[in-house]
Amino acid sequence: QVQLVESGGGLVQAGDSLRLSCAASGRAFSNYSMGWFRQAPGKEREFVAGVSRTGDIVYYADSVKDRFTASRDNAKNTVYLLMNSLKPEDTAVYYCAGRAGYFNIPIARAYDFWGQGTQVTVSS
Repeated sequence: QVQLVESGGGLVQAGDSLRLSCAASGRAFSNYSMGWFRQAPGKEREFVAGVSRTGDIVYYADSVKDRFTASRDNAKNTVYLLMNSLKPEDTAVYYCAGRAGYFNIPIARAYDFWGQGTQVTVSS
């Protein structure tokens, strides 16, 4: 199994940028598609982006398209989420997750393992 640890969250102002990292340890990281999800208080966990095993293809939720960029570095066993033009509605706990199948699956229960999450708070 793969263990995931997110970092990089924090408190920022609207319009700012933030980069999240998710470091993986354990079995071969490059065997897995990776995803980013987020969960705001009182809401269901929401898909943000999915990254293919090689990182050459990324699938985004409409709500973050053109503002967020997901990527991975298999040599460093790390997946990233660069968030630009942040809005108060982006406030949530952000999670990375992995699965053995396709990367373009926006359903949380389809993912096999998860990190503990990192809080992102955007003030207006």
